[in-house]
Amino acid sequence: MKFHDFLIRQPGYPDENENAGRYYEIAERLLNKFLSLGIYEYSGSLFEKIALTLTDYLQDIVADGGLWRSFVDMNRKLYGWSVPFHTISEAYIDYELNREDVRFLVWYIIAMLDIEHRDIYPHSSSILKIADAAFGILDESYDDALIAENWCLSPGLEMHDPDDQEKIMRLAMWLFNSSYLLTPAFALDLHDIVLEVASNPATQSENNEEKANEIRNRMQAAFVEMPTGPLALYALEWVNLIVRGKLPSPRHQSPEAVHPYYEPFVAATDGKRMKIFSGYEDMNQFFIDKLGWEKGKEHLSAAKGATDYVLLVDKHKGMLMARDIARCIKSPDNPLYDAEFARRHTFDLLTVRGLCPADLYHYISEQGWWSPASFPNSDDTVIVEENRDFIARCYLQQYYRGD
Repeated sequence: MKFHDFLIRQPGYPDENENAGRYYEIAERLLNKFLSLGIYEYSGSLFEKIALTLTDYLQDIVADGGLWRSFVDMNRKLYGWSVPFHTISEAYIDYELNREDVRFLVWYIIAMLDIEHRDIYPHSSSILKIADAAFGILDESYDDALIAENWCLSPGLEMHDPDDQEKIMRLAMWLFNSSYLLTPAFALDLHDIVLEVASNPATQSENNEEKANEIRNRMQAAFVEMPTGPLALYALEWVNLIVRGKLPSPRHQSPEAVHPYYEPFVAATDGKRMKIFSGYEDMNQFFIDKLGWEKGKEHLSAAKGATDYVLLVDKHKGMLMARDIARCIKSPDNPLYDAEFARRHTFDLLTVRGLCPADLYHYISEQGWWSPASFPNSDDTVIVEENRDFIARCYLQQYYRGD
């Protein structure tokens, strides 16, 4: 592990805090411990990322920097608990060093950064072994740890003070690009951006510097347009949590007009907002006969070939379609529901981006139509049901938050 790899993750980089060397030593101790555990399914580079993440977490809670505090506070607001997946022990203290926090962070790094273990069970033996070994080292260091001044993230900042805007923007950019808690969740999006730029015919004639500029431009757009972190919040939402302790007030929206698809849809379905089809032909005929689309035409023909189709209509947004998931929806009106198929595949609706649109996810939730699901290689359906919304946020990101 290189000292530079540690430094570039720090707030205020390239300025170096006087205590950076001490925390780097902790990161090295963690990495060496991980490599000695005899756990061979993970790479050395992944262990390095776990070590760096846990060291940054330690710096954050020692300084009460605000990032971990914001995460805990939002968990409390959204779900009533401090950290996902774990029953909190009596020894747990919010915003301080806790074994449950460490176990969560080990899961988070593996799930977000190791594609082969993306669906790893949070209570797997390897996670517990890594986390408990790490906790021992962190616990030894905690009481005597010195505050890293650069981890005091928002001293005296005011969100609406013009004199603070540059500092707030720098904080937001660091959170999005480099912080231990937000950046891992963006890894899949970053991979997609790099792959798209590399494979785009329009960029094939460009040199490496031009392609790098294009990636930077895409990242700047993503900073504004895409959520990140385990709760899929936007960078400026995270900043508001750190600086003000709450999310920004939602903007007032004018009432929207009723979408032209809504009334014909609910009229054709006896007032129901969702309709399921076993084949493309039936769905296409529904478009023609019930929604008044052009006769003799194959509508949305790019969707042909799926095993089933789900349509959901919204009064203001219109209609959305999902494919190949009807067998997982436990609706009393769904003749295609297949309990065995759902047992094996419902988890995918929470983790595979684009499979179950956000509005459909929320509608199924409101109706109580989720089928029991578990992490692969686990029979624990309780952990998924209790953390279902968190799982969807963490894995789906903009596909959860998008409108």
